[in-house]
Amino acid sequence: MMNGLNMGQKAVRASLLLLAGVALAGCGGPAGPAADARPPLEGAKIGGPFTLTDQDGKTVRDTDFAGKYRLVYFGYSFCPDICPVDVQKLMRGLAAFEKSDAARGAKVQPIFITVDPARDTPAALKPFVARYHPRLLGLTGTPEQIAEVAKAFVVTYHKVDGSAPDRYLMAHSQLAFLMDPAGKPLVLLPLDDPSTDIDEGAPDKVAADLQKWVK
Repeated sequence: MMNGLNMGQKAVRASLLLLAGVALAGCGGPAGPAADARPPLEGAKIGGPFTLTDQDGKTVRDTDFAGKYRLVYFGYSFCPDICPVDVQKLMRGLAAFEKSDAARGAKVQPIFITVDPARDTPAALKPFVARYHPRLLGLTGTPEQIAEVAKAFVVTYHKVDGSAPDRYLMAHSQLAFLMDPAGKPLVLLPLDDPSTDIDEGAPDKVAADLQKWVK
């Protein structure tokens, strides 16, 4: 699949999954984290300061989310297959969590960061994010800004030429992070492996992880 993970990207994801205990431990967990529960990504050097632009053209900084959990996914709105499926399942999982616990659900800010800033202008991102969740924030920026934030989140990406200059694809890491209110990584949220059949239970698994880690 053209926008799937290459071998290097798979290695990154495998390393993070190993850190996360391979099983993405939140599935089927209790209503909230146990007192002694330790986040699978605790201590990992993931995330950091950024300044980007949202779908309304407003400047957004990482500090704007202080005190909120962040559900962060990297992709691009022109993606023909993987990104729409991933975002739909992440947002369906978040919606299920919000329905079960509105107060804790409101503490989670969903964020979509593009890896295709050339095409993903604010105007392009606005209808894309609105399709999936009313609070989903779409972020873009200069190529340099996107490269910097992607590096901070250990996300790799590159352009794959297509049939015309504006019909290219973006190969990128398929990762979704749950960050704590201080911007520190907690866990990788479950996504479908593009080499396997679609997991129809993914939204439930996302909701379960949110139940486990959001206090």
